Amino acid sequence: MTSPLQAPLAVVVLTFNEERNLGACLGSVAGWCRELFVVDSGSTDRTIAIAESFGARVVVHAFESHAGQWEWALANLPLGETWVLALDADQSLTPELKTALLDKLPRWTGPDGPAGGYLNRRQIFRGQWIRHGGYYPKYLLKLFRRDRVTLDRTDLVDHHFIVQGATALLDGDLIEDNQNEREIATWIAKHNRYAVLQAREEEFSRKHEDAGARHAFGTPDERTRVRKRIWRHLPLYVRPFGYFIYRYVFRLGFLDGKQGFIFHFLQAFWYRLLVDINRDELRRRQPAPGEHTETTRKTPPEVSVSR
Repeated sequence: MTSPLQAPLAVVVLTFNEERNLGACLGSVAGWCRELFVVDSGSTDRTIAIAESFGARVVVHAFESHAGQWEWALANLPLGETWVLALDADQSLTPELKTALLDKLPRWTGPDGPAGGYLNRRQIFRGQWIRHGGYYPKYLLKLFRRDRVTLDRTDLVDHHFIVQGATALLDGDLIEDNQNEREIATWIAKHNRYAVLQAREEEFSRKHEDAGARHAFGTPDERTRVRKRIWRHLPLYVRPFGYFIYRYVFRLGFLDGKQGFIFHFLQAFWYRLLVDINRDELRRRQPAPGEHTETTRKTPPEVSVSR
């Protein structure tokens, strides 16, 4: 018998060597949600033992990409609940967010309810909440009806869920605090890998943009897609400078102090510069005129990501 205080949803968490993060994540939802699943991609640390200690059902599946892993999870896990909350291992729920979910979900389950919900991410970097620079509030679609969701296959770096139907914003915060990245070398190595993937994604998307309507004042994801489209067409090597100044000065990123300066400089300037360098290299390797090029592909080529 389920408790009336249990949220009527399934929480699914992706993991790979997350022993430093998983306790806080599962501790915020274990016993509160009706179903709890962990999809692991071959951890060699204590990740699985920690998951089992919180009562999670653990399933192992090889990792190819974030989108692919989520597609597999949603298609193969024995989910019994209508609603799914998709979490990364370094994310946890505040009490205010849990209260909002308990209040909203019973009323959203009917046919007239929304198909998805946006959660407000609170980014923690090396122990500090990044509150400025346009980084908060930041809404992520992490809650959805499992029969109305698909994955954006054009995103090589991360994953984005797309729902068929209306969406809503939830009160409270989703805390993202990756303990593995408190050592700056780990953060830099990860983003160095991501810069290669984002360069491929941007070059592909720039060449294969559709002419569909753009919603500059729509959902958070629709607004983000409009900004990304503009960003892809800005001049390489110039845009990292402009973006850093915009975030650090005009969006008051300097108010985040020392750790904020490190974060905004690395995330807004250094990382974007790496992406531009990689895009430049991709363009230099383009086929000569008259050589065969692929023009009909709708999604970028699948790539394996070293985690």
